[in-house]
Amino acid sequence: MINPEPPAADVSPAMASPPPTQPGAATTSTVLLEVRGLHVRFGNLHAVNDVSFSLQAGTLLGLIGPNGAGKTTLLRALAALQPIAAGCASVLGNEVERTNIDTLRHIGFAADNPPAYDGMTVRDFLRFIGRGYDLSPIDLEERIEFWLEKVWLRDKANHKIKHLSRGMKQRIGIARTLLANPALILLDEPAAGLDPAGRVQFRQLLTNLREQGKSLIVSSHILADMEDYCTHVAIMSKGRMVQFGTVHAVSMGLSDGRRRYAIELTDPVADIAERLGAFADLQLVSVERTKITIEYWAERHRAAALLKELLAADLPVASFAPDAQGLEEAYMRSGVAQVD
Repeated sequence: MINPEPPAADVSPAMASPPPTQPGAATTSTVLLEVRGLHVRFGNLHAVNDVSFSLQAGTLLGLIGPNGAGKTTLLRALAALQPIAAGCASVLGNEVERTNIDTLRHIGFAADNPPAYDGMTVRDFLRFIGRGYDLSPIDLEERIEFWLEKVWLRDKANHKIKHLSRGMKQRIGIARTLLANPALILLDEPAAGLDPAGRVQFRQLLTNLREQGKSLIVSSHILADMEDYCTHVAIMSKGRMVQFGTVHAVSMGLSDGRRRYAIELTDPVADIAERLGAFADLQLVSVERTKITIEYWAERHRAAALLKELLAADLPVASFAPDAQGLEEAYMRSGVAQVD
């Protein structure tokens, strides 16, 4: 016998909403999510510590950080699944609270390893979830067909969930989250279990949702993928958001006013480390014969002044340019420690 209540681990209450093929009412200038001074505690553990940020419609924020940094707890708090100790979060100007059904219908949350009834077929499970959104039978069937196509499960629609791979179950969790057409979409490790082709398709799906004016927050350890689909990135450590900015700004180190530069010398210099150490505010990152990587201020005029000083010091500089970094390098540079 089927339990009349859906799995509760990642369910936010929702009501009927426009068909998934239509973008929401929010425009790219709309502040869709506002978070101010958010705190979550588990006894003496400060899981989320004074987090504040805002997202406009069409923004895709990637949450990165070590295990135990507070990423999942933050997502659950934003979905009203985890009590907030202090601070607040609002969606489209309305505070997120478990009793505020009108606000919660704009939020969709998919957990890592999303729960599902394994004895049901994919289609029957989505029908079961859709009835909780008070959708008409015709509307529900249209949405199910739409999202089965979008998450590449149409050929598995009549298969029982227990016979599917983890990656397919992950896609079912995404489909059930998107059935109600939420404006704010929260995804915890959504690419886990996806094969390379699935990850490419998933990136396209996220990009399409962003272009529809949705706001998305995605927690993931696959930093290379996040560079492709995120507009913004936040690095979390010990419950705090230690960096926040556009992908470009965080990758290039612009969020703290510094960035890395690649210097090519015409010939190796034996005492290069000692000579570069004499320049104020310059930090040497690596030396590989004639290839030097340094960290210095990001402003163009300061970089130009440094180049002039290097040449004046008779260093054989053949080229000097910003170093094209990625999120992995930026994350390692942030000094965030892995939580044991």
